[in-house]
Amino acid sequence: MNFSFLYLMGVAGVGIFIFIALSVLILVWLERKVAGHIQSRMGPMRVGWHGLVQTLADMVKLISKESILPAKADKWLFFLAPFVVFIPAYLSYMVIPFAPKLIIRDFNIGLLYFLAIPSISVVGIIMAGWGSNNKYALLGGLRSAAQIISYEIPRALSVVGVVMLAGSMSTVTIVKSQSSIWFILLQPLGFLIYFISTLAEVNRIPFDLPEAESELVAGFHTEYSGIKWSIFMMSEYANVFAGCALCVVLFLGGWHGFLIPKGEPWSSVVSLIWFMVKTLILIFLMMWLRWTLPRFRVDQLMDLSWKVFLPLALINIGLTGLFILGALKLFS
Repeated sequence: MNFSFLYLMGVAGVGIFIFIALSVLILVWLERKVAGHIQSRMGPMRVGWHGLVQTLADMVKLISKESILPAKADKWLFFLAPFVVFIPAYLSYMVIPFAPKLIIRDFNIGLLYFLAIPSISVVGIIMAGWGSNNKYALLGGLRSAAQIISYEIPRALSVVGVVMLAGSMSTVTIVKSQSSIWFILLQPLGFLIYFISTLAEVNRIPFDLPEAESELVAGFHTEYSGIKWSIFMMSEYANVFAGCALCVVLFLGGWHGFLIPKGEPWSSVVSLIWFMVKTLILIFLMMWLRWTLPRFRVDQLMDLSWKVFLPLALINIGLTGLFILGALKLFS
């Protein structure tokens, strides 16, 4: 057994968890500030500079709060559900290339892995709804299953054009293929379908039907409190960051940018900065949409997936094939 490999994977696993935890703290603070400015208010200001330490105080509060188990809940399903939701979000970071040499594992099917692994979280959400023995939580869990499964199909089809252009499902190869031109210029329709489908995948407004407070109290996590509730929120923001990061990898050139110096380590540092800036811009766009758009109805949500995005994704694949065929004939 290669113990050095296991040691490196252990260190990488701890590093990913620390990165997710810090990212969630920053994104929650950023969400509050974005919401405050969009709604002409200040947001958190008291704890730290501009309320910068507010989310850290909230974390301490949630850790110290009592974790309540409903009287008629299924104990094991109720307990395991938050972890079943979080683990797929955590594992998806394995194939994200933050910089030329900053990736845990470069699988030759890395893109397929990323699209497949978050689907496991559906099981955890249904477990939370069923295990809570609460009709609102159960309805939220079933809504989530229908929503995520529906939007996984156009989301997966939207990246087929990128795979056709790059000739690989390796996330590193896809980024390297964009050294001269970003794929958003060649795949604007694919980008639009992917980004909106990602909004639905991570239950963000206007697609937050699984936790619609106006009709389901809080949806699938209604009965959760304390640290278990915070794991659900941590999973949501981890998925938001991962979804936007993959969007950067697929359509926005990954770590490529302007004025990147040659030679290590500065080239890797500047490449990482470019990657993070692009990702944060997409996250800001998601937050902007959350505090701007109203929530869809369930029938509108499903119609958009099956009647609009699915046909458009198939059309995008056909147009990409014709483009590649024409380019081959032109340069042959």
